[in-house]
Amino acid sequence: MNILLDPAILFFVLGVAAGLLRSNLEVPPPLSRFLSLYLLMALGLKGGFALGQTGVTSAVVAALGCAVLLAILIPLLDWQFLKRALPPLDAISVAATYGSVSAVTFVTAAHILESQGNPGGGYMAAAMALMESPAIVLALVGAQWARTQRMAAGGSGAAAMAIGNAPPRMAGVLREALTDGGTVLLVGALLVGLVSGPAGAKAMQPFTGDLFKGLLAFFLLDMGLLTARQMAGLRSLAPSLFAYAVLGPVVHAALALAFARMAGVGVEDATLLAVLAASASYIAVPAVLRHAVPEARPAVYIGLSLGVTFPFNLLVGIPLYQWMASLVV
Repeated sequence: MNILLDPAILFFVLGVAAGLLRSNLEVPPPLSRFLSLYLLMALGLKGGFALGQTGVTSAVVAALGCAVLLAILIPLLDWQFLKRALPPLDAISVAATYGSVSAVTFVTAAHILESQGNPGGGYMAAAMALMESPAIVLALVGAQWARTQRMAAGGSGAAAMAIGNAPPRMAGVLREALTDGGTVLLVGALLVGLVSGPAGAKAMQPFTGDLFKGLLAFFLLDMGLLTARQMAGLRSLAPSLFAYAVLGPVVHAALALAFARMAGVGVEDATLLAVLAASASYIAVPAVLRHAVPEARPAVYIGLSLGVTFPFNLLVGIPLYQWMASLVV
């Protein structure tokens, strides 16, 4: 099936169209939250069942190592570019957002590969969990460094007021990031699937199989509506940032595929690793940044990740990364 004709992708397009037309179509927030938790739970279970069949091999360890390395390198490399286009704290926040991952993009890519009869290894769900937090740590360290630099330069006015407000304690913010409900559910479901084995997979098949496609489509409808709402705030951003929001993910994916080739990762798992590297967080990391880096502008880091990169990855990026993986790996 052509990826663009997948019902889940078409429901995302429907959501964007409805939002741009200012329709009163909406998904109630409690239902949206439930759908998000369901997808993470189903993904974790699938990963655990698959990992139970393959075991923790040297290939699995190598792939997870690549995931962690990418989660550290991408925000550091991106910051070198972004600091030339944005104020320091905005640059750090955008780099952290793009250094983390989008669970929905990953779930959609996994669904597409599965519908093609080429599912990736279950351990890639663990890779997603590992890639979420390093960017948050780097953002906290970078923000503290930027504040120190501004104080040394004698910041004044609004900047001085922002610096004067004591940032949240790093330990507390890190604990909040590492114990985020979505991450705990994903990792917990992965362990449940691993422990329960084939019997658990058979018992949960209606939950992780039959229901999955329909609920994913419903959730992507909601994401389309949310994406449309973010587009209005993008008008004031510089063209270079739009180029970054499209070209940056492609570069990140290429870097991931180079690592995957060196680690001997298969095509399907390499595709998923590329999707993870190319995605950007618009839920977990922005939630932390609002508290830890209040000086940064959410319109920039959420607007770019959700208004530009997310639809690009969903409509163009996933098939592009799959094609690139077939050539490189």
